[in-house]
Amino acid sequence: MPELPEVEVVRRGLVEAVSDRIVDRVEVLHPRPVRHHLAGPEDFADRLVGERFTGASRRGKYLWLPLSSGDAILAHLGMSGQFRVDDPDTAAPVEHRHVRVRFGLSGGRVLSFCDQRMFGGLRISPGGAELPAEVAHIARDPFDPEYDLDEVVRRMRRKRTTVKRALLDQTLVSGIGNIYADEALWRARLHGDRATDTLARTKAYELLGHVRDVMAEALAQGGTSFDALYVNVNGESGYFERGLDAYGREGLPCRRCGRAMVREQFANRSSTRCPSCQRRPRQG
Repeated sequence: MPELPEVEVVRRGLVEAVSDRIVDRVEVLHPRPVRHHLAGPEDFADRLVGERFTGASRRGKYLWLPLSSGDAILAHLGMSGQFRVDDPDTAAPVEHRHVRVRFGLSGGRVLSFCDQRMFGGLRISPGGAELPAEVAHIARDPFDPEYDLDEVVRRMRRKRTTVKRALLDQTLVSGIGNIYADEALWRARLHGDRATDTLARTKAYELLGHVRDVMAEALAQGGTSFDALYVNVNGESGYFERGLDAYGREGLPCRRCGRAMVREQFANRSSTRCPSCQRRPRQG
């Protein structure tokens, strides 16, 4: 699933591609991506024709496209969602696979929402141009100017949970998923099952510093792409998977100590760690 760096790469592409463009037409080619628009696909399309995009915004893993009316199109990419842009200057528009919703924009540009697995979706958020009510509960992320690191550390250490669960808690700090949680834990030499209320304040600051650093590095390289399901609006993949130290490296030598990395079950996902550098916490 795309995490903060991947979603931010898409957001930046959308700002350039759609800002000040007027929606000339909307085609809903499959109803599932607009399933949360209870009035139905036809109403979704009709309400957007004539609207003007004023930019693209993000909170954690959520994107939204503010409209001149004060409403917004709220988007979640799910497992495989993509926004793709075709420019009228190209010889022929690319026929993207799995196009679910297509927006014809002023100047001939076409914005497509593609989603192979269809866990993602679009919805109209009334009055949501500044911040959709649907995502107001999502915490700020480490790149948000109003992100309060001191408060996040205080709240994390007061929680009775484990550090990996805390990192994935989008109401504590947003944008972190399985990939960057594993990377930050490896850098901090912490096991994901370490209890947050046993974490020293300095260690909590260190961990959250690694979270920001690893996501900044990923963002600089266009995000992490393991397959063709994550691309930017121009269809380009990110390259950060080449620099991953933990996630997806089961059986490979730890880049620090050389011991084979292990993968363990975590909720309905998994965690990858070094058994020497990230020792399991003692029980009791």
